[in-house]
This record gives sequence, C-alpha cells and structure tokens, in this order.
Amino acid sequence: MKKPRDKTESLILSGLDLIQQALTIYDHNLRLAICNSRFQEMFDLPEHLVTPGAGFAETLRFLAERGEYGTVDDIDAFIEERVKQARAFEPHYMERRRANGRMISVEGNPLRQGGWVTVYTDITAIKRQEELLRSHSAQLSDQLLSYSEELARANRELEATISALESTKRQLTESEQLARMTTEMMPAHIAHLDMEEYYSYSNRRLPDIVPGRPESIVGLSAREALGDEVYEAIRPYLKKAYEGRASVFELTHSQGARRARSAFTPDRADNGEVQGVYILSMDITEEAMARAALAQTHKRELAAQLTSGLAHDFANLLTIILGLQGRMDKLPDLPDAAREMIATTRAAAQRGGILLDRLSNVSGPRKINPGACDIGQLLNDIKALASPSMPSTVSLSCSVNGVERPVILDSGFLQDSLLNLLLNARDAIGDAAGEIRVIVETVGGIWLEIRVMDTGPGFTDEALKHALDPFYTTKRNDEGSGLGLSMVYDFAQLSGGHLKIGNRPEGGAVVTLRLPLKFGELRPSPRLILLVEDSPEIRVNTREILRELGHNVLEATSADEAETLASIPGIDAVLTDITLDGTRTGLDLARSLARRKTAPQIYMMTSLPVHNAVRQQAETEFPLIGKPFTTADLANFLETGSHT
Repeated sequence: MKKPRDKTESLILSGLDLIQQALTIYDHNLRLAICNSRFQEMFDLPEHLVTPGAGFAETLRFLAERGEYGTVDDIDAFIEERVKQARAFEPHYMERRRANGRMISVEGNPLRQGGWVTVYTDITAIKRQEELLRSHSAQLSDQLLSYSEELARANRELEATISALESTKRQLTESEQLARMTTEMMPAHIAHLDMEEYYSYSNRRLPDIVPGRPESIVGLSAREALGDEVYEAIRPYLKKAYEGRASVFELTHSQGARRARSAFTPDRADNGEVQGVYILSMDITEEAMARAALAQTHKRELAAQLTSGLAHDFANLLTIILGLQGRMDKLPDLPDAAREMIATTRAAAQRGGILLDRLSNVSGPRKINPGACDIGQLLNDIKALASPSMPSTVSLSCSVNGVERPVILDSGFLQDSLLNLLLNARDAIGDAAGEIRVIVETVGGIWLEIRVMDTGPGFTDEALKHALDPFYTTKRNDEGSGLGLSMVYDFAQLSGGHLKIGNRPEGGAVVTLRLPLKFGELRPSPRLILLVEDSPEIRVNTREILRELGHNVLEATSADEAETLASIPGIDAVLTDITLDGTRTGLDLARSLARRKTAPQIYMMTSLPVHNAVRQQAETEFPLIGKPFTTADLANFLETGSHT
C-alpha cells in the first residue's frame, strides 16, 4: 500500500507525468526514490515495483525473467553485473531493442547527493524514419547513409553529454555557493592576498576582527583594507609568509580594544613557489581576558600558599593583641590620646585579621555572615584605618542619619568594601585638593543606603560600562588588580542588595550601595560557657571577652579535662579550639560531646587556614569562627552560629 503523498510531492509527480519520457531516480542504496507514470506504462510494471523503496535488482529480475533483455542464460550473473555498474554511478548513454520490437534510448547521470537519474526515450519512430530513408534513397550512397545514421547517433549522444555538463555545472555552482556560505558563517576572517598584496578572496568578515573596516575588500590592497595601524603591525609577518615561512601573530586594535590572532600561511604552487598568502584571523578578546584572569588567579593561589604556613601563629598573635587592647580600653582615667591610639591599634589588628582571612580564602568563594553591627562605630573604625593613607589635601568625613539601632549585616565584608571605595576615591582625586564623604541613611524603611562621594574627575563612559567587571582597572598594571569594585558588587548581590555607580552633577563620582535594612541586638542572653583553649594568653583574652558579653565561663586546656567538666549541670555551650594539648583534638571532643543525650551547644574556633583539611571537616559538622576575632565578632558568632 502506498503511503499518502504530501502536496509538494504530488505537484512534483504531476509535473513529471506530463513529460513523454520515462524517468526514474534511484538513491545510493539502489532503492527507488521517485518515478513518473510513463515508466510504469513503458515497461508494464506491477505497482510494487514503482513504489518508492522498490529495489533496483528486483526490477531488473522482473524485466529479465519477462524477456525484456532477450535471452539471458544466467539471470543472477546478469543482475549482479548491472548492479555493479549502477553502483559505479558513471554517466552513460545507450540504445537497445526491447523484446516487443520497440527501440529505446537510455540516458543516465549520477546525482551529487548519491544515486542517479535515468531517462528512457522511445526512439522507434526515429529509427523507422532512418530505415525509410535508406529504402527510398537508392541514389544516396551507402557511405552517405552511414554518415547520416552516425550523425543522428552523435547528435543524441551530444545532447546527453550537454545535459551531463549542465548538471555538472549546476553542481559546481551549488558547491561554490555552499563553500562561500560556509566560510561567511565562520566566526573568523578568511582571506587570500596575491603577490602584489591585493585581496583576491575574502569571506566578508573583516569588520568582525578589525572594527570600522570595509566588508567588501576583494581588489583592495592590504593597507587600504586594514588601515595603517593594523597593516604596519602585520607587515613583518606578512613578509615572512611571502618568503615561505608560516607565522602566527596577536594584535590588540586600539579603536575597538579587540584582541585578534592571525595566522599567515604561504600559498604554494605545485612547483613549491609561493604565489600568495592565506590569512586566517579570529577574535580572541574573551580568550585573552580569560588568560589574564587565570594569571591573576595563579597569583592569588600563590599568596594563599605563602600565607597558609604562617596563618595559624599570626592569627593567634592578633587574637592576643585584640584581647589586650580590649582590656586596656577598660582601664580607668585613660587620656583621650591613649584611647584614640587603642582604637586605631584595635582597628589595624582587625584589619590584619581580615586581610589574613582574605588571603587564605582567595581560592574559594566568600560567604555572607551577617550579624548585629553598630554602623556608627564601624564607620569610625573605617575612618581610623583610612585616614593615615589620605594625603593632607584630601578630607574624609563620615555621617550616619537616622540609624540609631544596630543593623544586621556582614561587618567584615562591608568594611573591606568601604575601604576599597575610599582608596579608589583617593586615587581618583590624585594630588589635587579634594573631599571624600561617606553618608549612611535609611530609604523607605527597607534599605540601608551607603553613598561614597568624591570631588575627583568622575567615571569615564568606558568605566561606567565596565567598572564592575572583574579585572577591569583604569590604573597602571602595578597599581591595581581590578578586583575592588567587583568585590563590592559581589557583596551587594550576596547581601540581597545592589550597587550603582555614576557621576554627580556638580562633578565627581558617587557609588551607592543599598543593603536590606534589618535591625538586631548586640548582646545575647547570658550563658554558662565551657572554654577549651591550650594557649594561656588566648584563653585569658577569650574569657574576658565572654565575660564582657555577660556570660559565665569555665576553662579547660585539653579534651579530656573538658569532657569531665562538661558533665557539670547547667553548661549551655562549649567553645573549643581545634588544636589542643594531648592526643585528642577539639574536633574529637566536639564529636564525643555531641553524642550525649543532653549535649550542650558546641562552637569551635581555630587559627588554621581555610584550606586545612581538619578545619574544613570541622566546619561541615559544627559552627566555627576563625581567629582573630573581636568582641562583636564573637557575640555575633555565638548568637547566629556563623562568621567569616
């Protein structure tokens, strides 16, 4: 049963049925693709042999057994030979007499997609005319008649040849169009220069590589097509190619700041002589940016490796310094100058701890650890840290409007962000006199808005587009990594806020950071805490911080001692270091206590770097705070169980 035909197929078959010749198209598997009704009529074929998919060999066998080809002694061998010839797909023309006495011509041509088309023409009438001419033209010599017959045959063969040539021409034209379309779709510029440096071919993609240059460059010289800047840059490599040496060259075009890689390949004749140059150019801007980012990542990883060995001891020292500064600040009758120095020293130590943590954490993503923060005190600390680096000609002021209560945010991350913005503003002002202002206020009761404004030249149009991109910087290579603003942007996004950069109407830049406004409390409820720390200095400082926060404290120096004390009724929490005296670690202690039926809340602290395997394992099981930490850090940690 024939499958239903769609409209297009029916139209094609209707058109083929109008011609007088029989026509068939078989595919490369020797299966019938299409035929007209004249084919079935000419050879009186059954329906299944004119249905698409019918086998060529099956049709041959039907015709041979019916006597279409005369007496065939070995039908299988006959079919095998014909199938072999068909698979060769060679153009052919032949004339033969059928079993019914009629003469037909058979003209076949291969198809570019595979398979072949065959046209069968009934030439019985033509042959009869030739015979009639022979019988009624006794006055014509036999030689003239022979010439006439040969001429008629030659004409038919010539028509077949012309048809084959036309088909070949169409195929070549289609191939050329396909090749051109393919090259024009490629994300690269492909071109050929002759020996006079004139373009003989181009796939019209030059503007994608060199912005602003013409699309149609065939017939133009290399200098005309590329412009003086690019031509002068590639000329040495072009010269090498004309000398027979292939080369590859990378160029950054100043107009569009695009990076391109070009390959120059000599075009050699059969005798090896250079007769031109092929050029393949690709835009590698993103690849170049990725290489730069990878190089920066390697630098950051190296910094982490260099600091990881010192991180533990340095963090412990900073913890002691912070603790002593906190105790000194509580001494009575301290002069104002001393308190200012204590505040500055404490802020610097905190900054050292933050920098140490950042260096040891550069190879991994940073997390947001929000906690209650006095925004006014935070701005005072930032001002104390930034002021020494400000020139005398630049003034720095900070103000907080309408934010009397503590707010929930990541104070460490915010401090890093604001310091970056202040230093960027300082660099923008340069040697001129100027002013930097930090203003904090609430917006609509839902946002905490922080604006950093300066009186510098402001952002350029280019900077406004790309300032938030990682590694983008307007500073010299030795002055900035291009990570500052992108880090601030990451902080805003991770906090659920957003960052906006722009220029002030009166001149200068303004960076606006908006964070979700949430209020909190600085002090948690008092608890009885078991402190486990083997370093006496750190244990004393941490104990004083816990007592300052209103907690009662028991102390232990080893896991065994702590496990015994943990049995005392009323202990609410255990704060233990990972590294302890004895054979058991703080992690061993925490796991043992966690298995008790009435286990206290367990917190851990450490000076180990973030990529240390023991620290990473502890963080997956228990809340952990890294040393050094401030009173506010520890208060937030004990309240929320999280910390940077």
